[in-house]
Amino acid sequence: MPGPFLWIEFLALFGLTPLLHALGWLPVPKIPLLLTIAAACLLYLDRNGFLRKTDFFVFLGENTRNLRAIALRTLAVALLSVAIMLIFIPDGLFEFPRTRPLLWLTVMALYPLLSAFPQEAVYRAFLFRRYAPILKSESARTWASALTFSFLHVVFGNWVAVVLTLPAGFIFARIYRRTGSLLLASLEHAAYGCIVFTVGLGRFFYNPG
Repeated sequence: MPGPFLWIEFLALFGLTPLLHALGWLPVPKIPLLLTIAAACLLYLDRNGFLRKTDFFVFLGENTRNLRAIALRTLAVALLSVAIMLIFIPDGLFEFPRTRPLLWLTVMALYPLLSAFPQEAVYRAFLFRRYAPILKSESARTWASALTFSFLHVVFGNWVAVVLTLPAGFIFARIYRRTGSLLLASLEHAAYGCIVFTVGLGRFFYNPG
């Protein structure tokens, strides 16, 4: 597909779609919309031979170092998230698991499958492969992935979600770029998300619809 058409598609998917949803002009529930887009992206990747075993399986011998790095970053994110809550919203620390434990457990179980993995399929695997002809360097793809992932969070109607997800998006893009593993990127994304909802920052990452 010629470059101009790819740019139009890129801007429509990663710019216009979140913006229309944030403005209320795309009245479709977030999760079904995300799952539909992710399914289409995975179908494209599969049909074009872009999906590999490394996308879905973690080979410990090859990824021990990566898993250790993910664990250390996750610990740092957990400590930073608790610190943010203690400084700015101390009464809200661990409010979700304390007040609604069953719903919290449900979110912990479903978030990796219904949110983290689909987002990684779209914003990492699909973006890196589909738009390589117009985002010609790995650095360009990494930053495009991080910035569009951050912009996605305008759908929650607050600047906190957009700001916090920029560094997270860069980390997820970098781990995907280095390993080519959709699963590893999804695991780290899921870990961060579960931390966010557990400590109380999830209030910035949820609204009905």
